Amino acid sequence: MSTRLTYRAPGRVNLIGEHTDYAGGLVLPIAIEQGVTLTVEDAGCELELRSEGFGPPESGWGRYVDGIVAELAALGRPDVGFRGALTSTLPAGAGLSSSAALTVAVALGLCAVARFELPPLELADACRRAEHRAVGAPVGILDPAASLLGRAGHALLLDCGSLEHRYVPVPAQAALVVVDSGVAHSNESSGYALRRRELEAGMPERVRHVRTENERVLAFVAAFEAGDLDAAGELLLASHASLRDDYEVSIPELDALVADACAAGALGARLVGGGFGGSVLALVDRARADAIAAELGGFVANAAPGASVELGH
Repeated sequence: MSTRLTYRAPGRVNLIGEHTDYAGGLVLPIAIEQGVTLTVEDAGCELELRSEGFGPPESGWGRYVDGIVAELAALGRPDVGFRGALTSTLPAGAGLSSSAALTVAVALGLCAVARFELPPLELADACRRAEHRAVGAPVGILDPAASLLGRAGHALLLDCGSLEHRYVPVPAQAALVVVDSGVAHSNESSGYALRRRELEAGMPERVRHVRTENERVLAFVAAFEAGDLDAAGELLLASHASLRDDYEVSIPELDALVADACAAGALGARLVGGGFGGSVLALVDRARADAIAAELGGFVANAAPGASVELGH
């Protein structure tokens, strides 16, 4: 292999629809500009990966690589490796899906060098299983699907039960600000798996959150399509309240950031990701986005294209 190939897999911000994906519910993520990059330097050899920023494989990321290798082998991928390098612009533990971006980037490289093709959502499901295999977290399909199917300027409305999906334009006047709480999020070590078990056992508060969150997703889509940012902001606040009170995955640091965002002029805000740490998403008027992001110590997240491959030099 004489031409280097670069695979880019973005992280994601889920606008609304949290803890609904593994229940077959509705989600509305965007892919973001920050992500994981895999540069494949030589194919046909044994799999050999190094990283800048992740640390050595034994620090944890190697488990995700092993997981996706195993899942793709089970689907019939020929055993063809490569030598390559991983880099990331996603902060680990911020709830922006660095693990799914890593798994997607490696999966794309593995499929390409073996000339093995899968439909995007089948590949996303393999990545979901790989994360479960790697760390035991019973995650849904949301994160890898957003990374693979993202579209610039659009959110992805995905029914995680039927896998039907369509794109929803982000209104031109809307901006999305992400603020890291500084408390690391981990699906592996948090109460994520317990919440899923409680939901599957029919715990009333957990079931109520999922039912009302699915309703909020549809209402949020309608608000975005009507350009009604005030209504969309109120739905974010209602989502956060449900995640805090019914699903009990918020923490004081996230609650404080939501309040700070609203005080700074956000139309609404909520925790994003699995909770127990990570980041807050704030919906703001685009004209004030940079100022509000600077005040909160966050960044403006733009809806970006999904995973891609580029020829190297």
